[in-house]
Amino acid sequence: MDNVHIDVTILEPKLKHAAIIKAFDNLAEEGSVLIHNDHDPKPLYYQLLAEKGNCFSWTYLLNGPSIWEIEIKKHAHRGDTIGEMAAKDNRKAEILKRLGIDFARNGKKSPEDASHDKGMNIEQVKRELQRAEYAEAGSQPDFNAFSLSFLTDYIVNVHHSYVNKNLPMIEDLAEKVAEHHGTVKPAFVEVYKKVNTLRCELMTHLKKEEQILFPTIKLLEDGGTMKIGFDSIKDPIFVMESDHEVLGELIREIRRLTTDYNVPEDGCNSVRMLFHKLDEFENDLLQHFHLENNILFPKAIALEK
Repeated sequence: MDNVHIDVTILEPKLKHAAIIKAFDNLAEEGSVLIHNDHDPKPLYYQLLAEKGNCFSWTYLLNGPSIWEIEIKKHAHRGDTIGEMAAKDNRKAEILKRLGIDFARNGKKSPEDASHDKGMNIEQVKRELQRAEYAEAGSQPDFNAFSLSFLTDYIVNVHHSYVNKNLPMIEDLAEKVAEHHGTVKPAFVEVYKKVNTLRCELMTHLKKEEQILFPTIKLLEDGGTMKIGFDSIKDPIFVMESDHEVLGELIREIRRLTTDYNVPEDGCNSVRMLFHKLDEFENDLLQHFHLENNILFPKAIALEK
């Protein structure tokens, strides 16, 4: 079977993922499944990755708002994803960060796909990554060696604490800048609105991690069974990964509205402080996403298996 078209909208909800995965399994190498849907089927992407590994590409042909069409092409297994590379070697994580390749939010992509998306030559990217193997080890901890329980505690104590301490201050700064300069620079008003939405979404997200997902992961590591009404740990993980997509899009919008956090020539100290804190906040959030998407979540799914 080389190419298959599936209209997901006509299938019963419980049959959708199974039908697509069965069609994918029957594909010859380089064959593809084209799916037509009425919403973004991103949870399917994570399920495919968890069950099949890095052996497919996922290309949006139509990306909403009412119709989504995605081509899922089958490849031979192509080695580590960029997220796996970053998780295994902090030196490669630094190279990817310097190249502007987002391994935190797009860690499930292959180096080839990530390079293509950035318009970069894959051979150049590979050479840069190879050089990392001869560099001195960085000062960051080896997160890959952490137990899952210790890693969840680390995320709460470092990254959740950072959000709780800094996000209210950033929102206050954004409101002040919008009030003082919004008439002349309407983008500042939009920044405040996005920051407000970010705070609401992120605080709910942290609560779900602390009260539901992280205790469940600890229970699994201790040999217990889940008691939260899900069939699999993959279910709440898919929810968290979907949250990351929403939060990441808000950060991208804020970066766009601030022109990559470049302070205007007439920017006052409040604007400078706001842009500095937003840049710092994004870096912390991306590290937070990286630890979860590329290390904690895959290990939790593997442990359950």
